Amino acid sequence: MKRLIILLVVAFALVMNADAQSWLNRLKDKAKTKIENRIDGTVDNAMDKGMDKAQDEATDAVKGKKDKKSKDNNEEVETADENPQVATSSDFKRGSVIMFQDDVTAEQVGEFPSKWDMFSGTTEVKTVAGVKAINPTDNAQIQPLIKEQGAYLPEEFTIEYDFYYWPSKDDVGLNDIKLILAVTKDRSEYPGEGHDEGDLTAFVLRHGVCDTEEHSYMFNGNHDGSFEYSFKKGWNHVALSFNKRALKVYFNDKRVVNLPRVNQPTWMCFQVPFDYHNLTFIRNVVIAKGAVALYDRNAQDVSAVEKAIQETGKFVTNNILFDTGKATLKQESMIEIMKVADYMKKNPSARFEVQGHTDNQGSDKINDPLSQQRAEAIVKALEGLGVDGFNLKAVGKGSHEPIADNKTEAGRAQNRRVVFIKR
Repeated sequence: MKRLIILLVVAFALVMNADAQSWLNRLKDKAKTKIENRIDGTVDNAMDKGMDKAQDEATDAVKGKKDKKSKDNNEEVETADENPQVATSSDFKRGSVIMFQDDVTAEQVGEFPSKWDMFSGTTEVKTVAGVKAINPTDNAQIQPLIKEQGAYLPEEFTIEYDFYYWPSKDDVGLNDIKLILAVTKDRSEYPGEGHDEGDLTAFVLRHGVCDTEEHSYMFNGNHDGSFEYSFKKGWNHVALSFNKRALKVYFNDKRVVNLPRVNQPTWMCFQVPFDYHNLTFIRNVVIAKGAVALYDRNAQDVSAVEKAIQETGKFVTNNILFDTGKATLKQESMIEIMKVADYMKKNPSARFEVQGHTDNQGSDKINDPLSQQRAEAIVKALEGLGVDGFNLKAVGKGSHEPIADNKTEAGRAQNRRVVFIKR
């Protein structure tokens, strides 16, 4: 009798094991089907989440086997999800003036994104992981729709975007995309990329190209480089900073490229290589004026504001601009105001009198209150950047203290200034 019971238990275990193996295989098939079929950008969120869950379950089941095997061999298993990248160099800072921005939220699914232009291929707005994104296919080459003709990238700028990474069975990435910085003035033609057309580009970043870890770049025509980085499944963030000559690239806040001398770019575009369909998705594209501070090993780490205050006790600038006849700050003024804010936050005990000066165009009845209002607008902007308003005093000087001849435009331009006097 006991022998019969034992035989029945063994048979039951074999059946359960076969069922478990069959279940695992079905999950694997679902994951494989998901990768092979990719996604349909118009599929609703419920379908997308369901497929993601199937893939995750299959991955976890397979990983469990690998973990056990590695444990038996006294090996440590690491995955990107369990051990996220540690940012050793996270000095990225978005430029202070937004030149172009597109989060795609206002776009219509199935239509070409309204803030973009295209050289070739096909591009549509689709949904992935429950959000709208731009999906370039068929070797698409796209660029931001900038109305101004010719070059638009300044000597200091940042570029940011998010892309969706699809890991597959063999950790082959399905996110191939190139960010290209051109050096031409003609934006009507794709600048190309490669040794034959390298003179048309300042920098080309290739991330993905069918691999999760190996990425490459080209700069100044024909200089190449490569690096390794493991993306996580889902949305990843890429950021680029260019400052006069120095170019840096960051993946999820970790700096992966640091070039000391790159030619000045003029405009940018994206290319999706090969005839991919429903694989490459980008969103949250931002181009901004301003960049990570330029590193110069031969220069002292002293800002222009700090240097001026050390030498003269004040900082004078003509780069804080307002709308004509108003106290409304222009966006480009924030670059200079941020310099003062950085100094004051590093020196929290410093106190400043913020003086607004005008030229002699118009009467004192207009200029005196206008200069006061403008000084107050600067104080308010500094407070918005985290400066203690207790250390600031706004004073309008009108046109009463000129430093140049008001009879010439050049002189009047010098007189229209802001002075930060340390008290």
